[in-house]
Amino acid sequence: MAQKPDETLLRADTFTNVPKVSRRTLTKEEREELAKQQAAETKEAEKLAKTASKGAIGRWWRRLQSGPNKISLGMAIVALGVVYGDIGTSPLYTAQTFLSGQGGIANTDREAVLGMLSLVFWSITLITTVKYVLIAMRIDNKGEGGIFALYSLIRRHGAWLAIPAMLGGAAFLADSVLTPAVSISSAVEGLKTLPPLEALFKENGNLTLMITVVIIVVLFSVQSRGTESIGRVFGSVVLVWFTFLAVVGAVNLSGDWSVLAALNPVYGVKFLFSPHNAAGIAVMGTVFLSTTGAEALYSDMGHVGRGNIYFTWPFIKVALVFNYFGQGAWILKNQNNPEYQHMEGLNPFFQMMDPNVRYVAVILSVTAGIIASQALITGAFTMVSEATGLNWMPHLQVRYPARTRGQLYIPVINWVLCAATLIVLGIFRDSEHISAAYGLALTITMITTTILLAVYMWYDRKRVLAVVFTIVFLAIQLMFFIASMAKFLHGGWFTMLLTLAILFIMYTWNEGTRLERAQRRHMMPKDFLPALDRLHGDFRIPYFADNIVYLTSDSDMRRLDTDIFFSIFADHPKRARAWWAVSVQTTDEPFTREYSVQNFGTSYLFRVRIRLGFKVSQSIPVYLHQIMHDLSDSGDLPQQKSVYPKVDADPEIGTIRYVLIHKDLMPESKISTRGAMSLQAKYAIRHVAGSPIKWFGLAPFNPLVEVQPLFISTRRPPRLKRVALRSRTPRVNDIVTVSKPEERPAAKPTAKNGGSGSTKAASAARDGSKTKPAGSAQKATAAKDGAAKPAAADAKGGAKVDATKNDAVKVDDSAKLAKQ
Repeated sequence: MAQKPDETLLRADTFTNVPKVSRRTLTKEEREELAKQQAAETKEAEKLAKTASKGAIGRWWRRLQSGPNKISLGMAIVALGVVYGDIGTSPLYTAQTFLSGQGGIANTDREAVLGMLSLVFWSITLITTVKYVLIAMRIDNKGEGGIFALYSLIRRHGAWLAIPAMLGGAAFLADSVLTPAVSISSAVEGLKTLPPLEALFKENGNLTLMITVVIIVVLFSVQSRGTESIGRVFGSVVLVWFTFLAVVGAVNLSGDWSVLAALNPVYGVKFLFSPHNAAGIAVMGTVFLSTTGAEALYSDMGHVGRGNIYFTWPFIKVALVFNYFGQGAWILKNQNNPEYQHMEGLNPFFQMMDPNVRYVAVILSVTAGIIASQALITGAFTMVSEATGLNWMPHLQVRYPARTRGQLYIPVINWVLCAATLIVLGIFRDSEHISAAYGLALTITMITTTILLAVYMWYDRKRVLAVVFTIVFLAIQLMFFIASMAKFLHGGWFTMLLTLAILFIMYTWNEGTRLERAQRRHMMPKDFLPALDRLHGDFRIPYFADNIVYLTSDSDMRRLDTDIFFSIFADHPKRARAWWAVSVQTTDEPFTREYSVQNFGTSYLFRVRIRLGFKVSQSIPVYLHQIMHDLSDSGDLPQQKSVYPKVDADPEIGTIRYVLIHKDLMPESKISTRGAMSLQAKYAIRHVAGSPIKWFGLAPFNPLVEVQPLFISTRRPPRLKRVALRSRTPRVNDIVTVSKPEERPAAKPTAKNGGSGSTKAASAARDGSKTKPAGSAQKATAAKDGAAKPAAADAKGGAKVDATKNDAVKVDDSAKLAKQ
């Protein structure tokens, strides 16, 4: 008879505050946010309806706002702060690097200045405007951009496409480490140019490094607030920054409008191959600095929307062109100025300004350096999320702090980037050395993006465009790469090493996942129900738990993973009142909370799929208790009354045990060395990356982590051969010692088998020796034989014989003893 629960024992809820679900599917804050969103959408629809009635332009505007190119003033400001930070800092060092490569301002004549300006203008036009803004951004994957989103669109056209996609993504992530270091450190070092601070920085040589470290740590610390809140603050600053760039450039450009002749590409081509070009082909490495940040436009498209980038880019490009051409005009004006001919580290960007304006420039440049770092950080989050979707990286905990799913935050990646950036600062210490490694990885990303874009256009029946696109942009970017390789020994090695490390993670994770999926099997109900039904009713086996819950990534409700099946039956069968296979999906809506259940016609096996919005906390234990209560109330789950108190303070549901299954390689697995290395690396990465135990809030419930063998393709080892035991002749040390029959006391039986027989034999020997004294050799031999036989019997029967050292008699005839 089942024991009834005692209500006095089940008052655990008075001592705990275990979270419980409410009767509402939305919180008050969520209802208010959705109401505001709905009101804003209604207001926008009414405004568009009024606009559409104003003619053709109004109808065009309505179509634009209803499509993927929608423009919003608020999100346009966010786009300024999130997307353009990196490309906005390039005027700080591009012209300075150019002068250094040409041997100073005295060696830079009009041909060189016009050639440099022409190369910069057409590089920005072709790479940033044509390739990324006009072509790449029109190829999106559900609004998301970047090299991984592009690869997911064309992956079906060839397995080889994974190689450029992985390489480009790894290079972009490596550049995400270097950008915060070089941008912020170069901007902070601009403080040295201010006269009041010169003495302070000379006395404290590491002051710039310390300020840079503090800024970087603060920047990564605020990432959890989301790119929208950060972008609004940064966007306003970037708007001021680019306006400042345009005004300062226009003021200097007004002194010499003739530099606008550099808009003719002929000047750039002639200078590139001219003997007056002191840097040679390496000048393209300097020109490439003006295009850094172009890849961020594409990768951050999902954060701010394509329409907002289209809307803001013309203003950005005009501001950049004005500033570059303004610097060019200043160089021509001061080419013969003796004040600048021997100045070390001459930077036209700061020198072309009035000294009073320079204070504003330094402050804005520091802010712009921070914003440049932000652009790469948000792009890194997007690319890691997409790599996870491709199974090229481990599944990580992702948070969505903003209103849209495109704006995300990955805690592990955030702090890995922060640590890596600080390591870069520790190794190189200043921007001059960091810049030697900067940009090399990004050229790889641009080349691989060009290849993937060409493949997309080829299969999109635009083959002539694909060929022209490939020839033009590969030629330009290969020149950038060759020129950037000059930096390899001066710091580029670090970039390449970091790229290879990230590429190794992607490759090994992808290869390990492929090998695991090759052996993954699923069972249909006709295969697993008979065994589970028998185990459920087998009362000889005690319950492992009332409920056993397995977390699975398989969302198909019609089947069961063999890993779960064999976990139930492995070692000692895990009998339970109910088994649960639970999968969790994240939806594109922010506040979705719903679940589906499949019980296969049983009352003990439940397949559950939980769908949660991207802003909903994934607290599985709380929601699982609700599901169990719902099924219990509906009669699908038999009543599970607790007899004793539980931590979850829920007497209506029995004990719950969570089980997570990990795979491991068998020693007999028939697998290549490369495959084994990939699997071992994947398991090591998974250990570092984190566990669903933490993500789903399972740690307080002591989940069981099981390791199951990974049966890929096992080799059959040869059978063992049974051999007979070998007999041998006893050695002298193996001979048994016995006591003299006439002096040995009567042995007490100490064993059940053979003890009595030995005692009788010993008594008989003693009696014989008393009645018939030894008078002949035969009698002595007989007495000796009579004593040896009981000793052998004692040895076989397990009886112990007490003997002293003086009474021991050694039998010398070994051969005779062996026969006996």
